[in-house]
Amino acid sequence: MIKFGRSFWWVLFLAGGSYLLTRLPWLAPNPIFLRLTITMIVILGLSALWTAVSLTGITLKRSSRINRKQVGEVFSEEYEVVNRSIIPKVWLKIVDQSNLLGGTGSKALTNVGGKHTRVYIGLTLLQKRGWFSLSPTQVESGDIFGLFLRRKCFENNLRLLVIPYLFDIQFFLAPSGVLPGGRALREKTLEVTPYVAGVREYVPGDPLRQIHWPSSERQQKLMVKEFEKDPLAEVWIFLDAYQPAHIRSDEIGVPNLHQVWWGRYKKTYKLPPDTAEYAISIAASLAQYFIKESREVGLVSAGQKYSILPAERGERQLGKILETLAVLEPEGELPIWALVSTQISHLVRGSTVVIISPETSEHLQTITMELLHRGLIPVIIIINPKNFGGLSDADELAQKLSGQGAFIFVINEGDDIKAVLETPQTIVNRRSFTMAEKINH
Repeated sequence: MIKFGRSFWWVLFLAGGSYLLTRLPWLAPNPIFLRLTITMIVILGLSALWTAVSLTGITLKRSSRINRKQVGEVFSEEYEVVNRSIIPKVWLKIVDQSNLLGGTGSKALTNVGGKHTRVYIGLTLLQKRGWFSLSPTQVESGDIFGLFLRRKCFENNLRLLVIPYLFDIQFFLAPSGVLPGGRALREKTLEVTPYVAGVREYVPGDPLRQIHWPSSERQQKLMVKEFEKDPLAEVWIFLDAYQPAHIRSDEIGVPNLHQVWWGRYKKTYKLPPDTAEYAISIAASLAQYFIKESREVGLVSAGQKYSILPAERGERQLGKILETLAVLEPEGELPIWALVSTQISHLVRGSTVVIISPETSEHLQTITMELLHRGLIPVIIIINPKNFGGLSDADELAQKLSGQGAFIFVINEGDDIKAVLETPQTIVNRRSFTMAEKINH
C-alpha cells in the first residue's frame, strides 16, 4: 500500500500553483511556469513508480536462540533483511512494533543491493516481566524525495518469556527437620512415589503393577509394594498479591547505552521501588533455591486469578513457578492471611510455609499462631512498606512474630536481598528454633 509522504503535499502545491500561473493572461508568454508544472508532474510519476517497486523482493526474519530471559538481562535477537530482487533498495526503515519496548531493533538501512542480505543485532534491556510477542515488524521504503511511502508488515509466532529477577541464594535459614539433613517425616500414601516403605499382602483392588514378585515368591503369596510420601516435608510459598497491600511505582532506571551493549547492566541491576516486584523476585529466588536442594515446592497466590501449583520437585516445577510469577500482577482481592487460611488444612504437618507480604496487621500474627499450632513451620518475609513510601512499619510486628517462634525476615527498600536472606541472625532468635522443634516432636 502506497501512502503520501510529507514532501508530496509541497510538490503538489507547487505544481498546482505553477499551473494556475500559466492561466494568467499577462504571464502566458513566459514558459517557465509551464515547464515547472511539467517537471513536478514527471517527478511525481517517477517517484510513484519508484515507490511501487521499493519493497519488491524484500523479506525480513527475526530470530533468537533463546525464548526465556530474566528481568535485568539484555535480550539479543537477529534481524535478517533479504533483497531477493535485482533492483537495489536505496533505503529501508525497519520498525519493531512488538510489545517488547526499549529495544534497538528499529533501524535504517541504506544501499541494500540486489540479491543482497543485511544482518544486524537488536538489543533490548528487559525491565518488565511477562510474555512478549516478537512481532510484527514493519519495513518502510519509498523514493529519494520522500514523496511516497510504502509499508509492509512481517509476522511471526515467536514469543519471549521474561521471568522475575533471580537472586542466587546459596543458603536460606530454615527450621531443623525441613532442609536436607534434618528430621525426616515418614507418612504412607496410596499414591505411587519413588519412595518404597515396604511390602504387604495383596488385597483385591491393588494394581497388578505394584506386585513385588521376589517377595511374592519367597512368601508363596502375592505381595504388593507400599509407598510413602517424600520423607522431607514440603515447602509452600504463599505470595501476597492483594492490591491494597502493595505500594507500586512506575519508576524505571535508564541504563547507560554501553552497559547494555556489553551486557554488564545485570551486574548492577536494582529492583524498582515496588513492593510487588520485591515480593515476586524473592518468591522466584526461593523457589529456585529449594528446587536446587531437591525439595518439593508449591506456590499459592491470588492475583488476577486464584492459583495453586501443587508441591513438586524438579526443573519442570521451577519452570511452572517462574512462568506463573512472570505474569502475576498484584490485582487480587484476597488478603494474605485469608489466602493462607484457605489452604492451611491441606498442608502436611512439618511443612515449611513461606509467607511473602508487605502486610503489617495483626491478622498476620494470628495466622502465624495457627500455623504453629498445626505443626507447620512459618517463615515470614515482610516487605517493609514504610521504606517504600507507606505509613506502617514492619519492625514491631516482626518482633512479635519472632517471639511466637516464627522465622522473620524484614526487607527494606534498597537492601541487598541475597545477603539478607542468607544471614542466619536476621531478626530471628534461638527461641524460634526451640519452639519449632518442640512442635514437630
